[in-house]
Amino acid sequence: MNWHTRYLQQAAWTRDLRNYLFDKAGLDGAERILEVGCGTGAVLRELNTPAPLHGLDLEPASLTQCRIHAPAASLTLGDAHSLPYPDKSFDIVYCHFLLLWVSDPLQVVREMARVGKTVLALAEPDYGQRVDKPAALQPLGERQTQALIRQGANPFFGALLAETFHRAGITLLETGPIQGAEAKRSLWEWENEWAVIEADLAGFVPGEDIQKMKLLDEQARGRGERVLHVPTFFAWGKT
Repeated sequence: MNWHTRYLQQAAWTRDLRNYLFDKAGLDGAERILEVGCGTGAVLRELNTPAPLHGLDLEPASLTQCRIHAPAASLTLGDAHSLPYPDKSFDIVYCHFLLLWVSDPLQVVREMARVGKTVLALAEPDYGQRVDKPAALQPLGERQTQALIRQGANPFFGALLAETFHRAGITLLETGPIQGAEAKRSLWEWENEWAVIEADLAGFVPGEDIQKMKLLDEQARGRGERVLHVPTFFAWGKT
């Protein structure tokens, strides 16, 4: 599984939203910017700003790739639950598909609010509202949700995002589901999605069952009947 490819796919889903939110947040006038959970740099590499860029991640291997994809950024190995930066040292602090993966998302958002003046959570899904059509593919969504839970994620966190910002003391300026984040996918995107599914379900679902679901998915896609929608939420505000 090529995770940078996956992160690039996710970054493409949210590009229009990011452009809108970063404009609202004053990216052009920012002096220092931090991405918490920068991964391989799929989002960090796209920021068009003269401001110094910073990225933090818990995984050394991800930071190694990030140094290639976002060479201008200053990168730090660290835990989002305890950010190694002084109070209010960044104009903009953001994360992207991160909070569902951390053990204490409220603590992470509090830390982002501590070190940042403007805080953005760009994408947090809620698999509790996932829609799979045709009906024969509903078990696929249920199995993926269980796979995320086994990996330590909270696949329902998106529905809690606004409340988490409020509890962290952030003045919430805008929040809601991302519109159009999962439009009709290309063959490349479908193949990449299935690489993730197969990695998630391996060892928990018989390989024969996985391939049957993949064939059902492919056939429904060919008929124009496939619907896969996971509501994904954003929030931003001031501290």
